[in-house]
Amino acid sequence: MNKIILSGGCSFTFGNELSDDRGGNNPSNKTWASGLNNLVKGNYFCVAKGGIGNSAIARKVFEYVSKHRVDCVVVMWSFPSRYDWAMPRNENLENTRWASITPWEADQNQQEVFKALAGSEPQQEIWKKRRSSLESTGVRQFANSLYRYAANEYHEIYLSWKSIIWLQNILEKKKIPFFFTLADNTLFYNELQGHHELDRFMWSLYKEIDFTKWFSFGERMMGFNQWALLNDYKRGTTHPLDQAHKDAVQLMKTKFLEILNQGESK
Repeated sequence: MNKIILSGGCSFTFGNELSDDRGGNNPSNKTWASGLNNLVKGNYFCVAKGGIGNSAIARKVFEYVSKHRVDCVVVMWSFPSRYDWAMPRNENLENTRWASITPWEADQNQQEVFKALAGSEPQQEIWKKRRSSLESTGVRQFANSLYRYAANEYHEIYLSWKSIIWLQNILEKKKIPFFFTLADNTLFYNELQGHHELDRFMWSLYKEIDFTKWFSFGERMMGFNQWALLNDYKRGTTHPLDQAHKDAVQLMKTKFLEILNQGESK
């Protein structure tokens, strides 16, 4: 029976802007996650979604594994500055409840968004539709308050690590092998300082993460997006394109197969 491989993550796992992207309607078959699945000729399922953060990634993976058989979970964790919020019910929210909120949602950052998307009309159209939805659901107004008054790095790291540990422990309980990696090392570092050095609480939380199941792209937990930038891979508007994903699979495959084989031996 073929292995069932489930992927979770943000746009770097969903595959926005890759060569088979059709307006973000279906997950790409050109991503690093799909490439790992191809190594074992498995059945591939993807619950990644562009723009979501680490709490949403963990939630969506949990929701899937609580309902379906899965033989391995692969996750690329995202930027810690993104929030997952249960809002008052609205038909335009995920499952009528959930909103993913990023710094781009805040009015104060729209100039930055315009600059980032200036070279891509399709990406601009997708953003216009999202802004309209944010307005109708009340998320835009909430995001303005959140990023103006409450958002801060410490709390964002805490929420991200808590979500990672929560999912890790659930997968271990269900005896599902997992392979974790990351898009950007701001999940663990502020430049050269590790977030685990901030205080005793963060150090204790950090020690709960099982890094034997992780792959990083370089020193200080370098992420996939940083590695692609450093190595001058061709990019779309905001994402590395096909070749970066293809080459990343070659870097990750040994660790992935090791984890998968360990799961089979238990």
